[in-house]
Amino acid sequence: MKIVADAYAWIELFAGTRKGEFVKSKMEEAETVITPDTVLAEVARKYIREGIREETTRQRLSTILEASEPAYIDDDVAVEAGKAYLQLEKRAKDAGLEKPSLFDGLVLSVARKNDGKVLTGDEHFRGLPETIWITSS
Repeated sequence: MKIVADAYAWIELFAGTRKGEFVKSKMEEAETVITPDTVLAEVARKYIREGIREETTRQRLSTILEASEPAYIDDDVAVEAGKAYLQLEKRAKDAGLEKPSLFDGLVLSVARKNDGKVLTGDEHFRGLPETIWITSS
């Protein structure tokens, strides 16, 4: 199985939480782990916002690139991301959630393009057939 790791998954993994252990096991079981390039920016933004040292942030980004295949935005991903975003936005409205980010649409589009599953704990993805829900068990 191909896994598309979103920022939520990488952050849990680096935090060393029980959810991070689940992420690690799923990544180890996967035939391929793919990380959309936008996830790098999401992870960096979180760490910089939290005051994590730039050197540590760069080390973690390097680890992501070593442990997974980067997926870049091309025209197919961009078009699918627009469609995926609209789907996520409607689901969020129906569920009473905040609007998803465009990053969410990009992650979902990469999963669809690669016939993969999004490894996440982000509520915007809950219940989608393309989702592997991160648990702490």
